[in-house]
Amino acid sequence: MFSLSKKVGIDLGTANSIVFIEGEGVVLVEPTVVAIDTNTFTVIAVGQEAKEMIGKTPDNIVAKRPLRNGVIADSRVTQALLTYFFNKTLGVSKIIKPEVMISVPAGITSVEERAVIKAAMGAGARKVNLLPEPVLAALGAGLPINTSSGNMIVNLGGGTAEIAVISLDGIVEFNSLRIAGDTLNEAIIAYMRKKRGILIGEQTAENIKVTVGSAMKLENPKEMSVKGRDVAGGLPKTLIVNSNDVAEALKLPLSKIIQAIKGVLEKTPPELAADIIDRGMVMSGGTSMLRNLDKLLTRATGVPAHVAEEPMYCVAKGTGIALELIASGQRSFAKSMRSN
Repeated sequence: MFSLSKKVGIDLGTANSIVFIEGEGVVLVEPTVVAIDTNTFTVIAVGQEAKEMIGKTPDNIVAKRPLRNGVIADSRVTQALLTYFFNKTLGVSKIIKPEVMISVPAGITSVEERAVIKAAMGAGARKVNLLPEPVLAALGAGLPINTSSGNMIVNLGGGTAEIAVISLDGIVEFNSLRIAGDTLNEAIIAYMRKKRGILIGEQTAENIKVTVGSAMKLENPKEMSVKGRDVAGGLPKTLIVNSNDVAEALKLPLSKIIQAIKGVLEKTPPELAADIIDRGMVMSGGTSMLRNLDKLLTRATGVPAHVAEEPMYCVAKGTGIALELIASGQRSFAKSMRSN
């Protein structure tokens, strides 16, 4: 049946949010950050503009992330964020409200689900569908999750690492860890303070991770110059950091992700586990792009790990695919979907 209503998919991430519009593809990638004037309680900036304010604002302006560990920490601010996304991608005058598909963590509670639906409806959605991130990531990565074979997805975002085995459009086994990109940044900050005697901020840690970061130590590590504040003297300080410093800093959080993957594999039914050993696990999400992380996971688990094509966009592309499949009546995802 022909519908004038736009179908919008949103990968609502802790670090970044990605908007997918039916027929257009990915149209918006913005940091999940909102800047608020606490005197007037008004939103003054959203996305990249707000992110650039972190750590640089006067007392009356707070730049905050409305999501923590993949779930809504502040419903009102999340609504402002979604309103901004709708206005920027669909235009301010929305005569026909959109149908929306939003990604949520696999272990989300019913209270957390209601918070997402309330924020989306308040922002102007006509109908809200929710699907677990691992299912959407697997769809976006092109895995045949509608078959009876075992498909393993390791979705590593900013706030959560979601490991799932999927068969017949349903999650058979999963683990959701609140250890991902943000945790890796915190580990780099702690390492720089303890081992190198320099205080750095969140954005500098992210830059180190992206520029020279590696999950394993290298024979020829990449190097970069880092500016911060000397722990002892309090004055500005510059030093050189390399990939092996980052590998050392990330050892503990990455070992916890490896343990979670092993735990899911141990609980997976033998027939599905055999499929996964043959096919390997697929990695998605921005954090999966950390250098040599696929090699580390392969070595630690004995299961080949492959990074999906455009890993950062897998969940967003999955929202679009799911909306089309549901609209055409080909698939229902009934077990894992909630709508208003």
